[in-house]
Amino acid sequence: MPGTARHRRIFLPVLGAMVVLAWMTLWLWARSPYGRYLAHGDALSSGPAAGLCRAIPGGSPVLQAALYALSWTLMIMAMMLPTTLSLSGAVERIVAGRPHRLRVLALLYLGYVAIWSAFGLLAHGLHTLLLSGVARVPAMIGNGWLIGAATLACAGAFQFSKLKHRCLEQCRTPLSFVIGHWRGRAPEREAFALGLRHGLFCVGCCWALMLLMFVVGAGSLGWMLALACVMAIEKNLAWGRRIGAPLGAALLVWSAVLVAVHG
Repeated sequence: MPGTARHRRIFLPVLGAMVVLAWMTLWLWARSPYGRYLAHGDALSSGPAAGLCRAIPGGSPVLQAALYALSWTLMIMAMMLPTTLSLSGAVERIVAGRPHRLRVLALLYLGYVAIWSAFGLLAHGLHTLLLSGVARVPAMIGNGWLIGAATLACAGAFQFSKLKHRCLEQCRTPLSFVIGHWRGRAPEREAFALGLRHGLFCVGCCWALMLLMFVVGAGSLGWMLALACVMAIEKNLAWGRRIGAPLGAALLVWSAVLVAVHG
């Protein structure tokens, strides 16, 4: 249909531009004088951020959370939006020809990103609490590698779990997912809710791999790209499910090597 073709010529370039802009922003941020803020930790103890932390009540946790939310959202846009093209394609078929289809798709992605952003803030909070607890245990000082080894082992083991495969199947069959949840009575509200639901399943199948960013560093664009490719293959290619077990085994071996080297 002419309208649908015209819509694709608008929507796909805009989505592609958002993804490229997210990658470019992260690349420039990582190489700027403020690149250390991507890693967080004690990065706020010096530089312009330190003055801002002192100027507002509870400035350090507030600013750290804000910076993390910004960097995490950029990471989601860069890494996860390309894996959702089949989802937008399924929704596009249903709303083709409707006057507000661009708004419907925008709300779909808004819901999707909102779920991932919420997960990122939760992960950030738990990570901060974990580091705070570790700092109070003398035996853990200098043994931060244990956290990395545990994260790798968790991500590796999760690759073999039933929950991983159930959530992954929902991500791999977007048309069935959309048909099962779409009623069409309130397209804009339903699109946002659909993005939330699909985001939950996406988090369900990818959360453990995303936690690896805490091991390799949030500012490591090379690792981000590698993880993005792995998740895109798992979710979108016919043979993607075959890489789950080898990837899980590789992560478990990596964890074991860390233990052997430092143990």
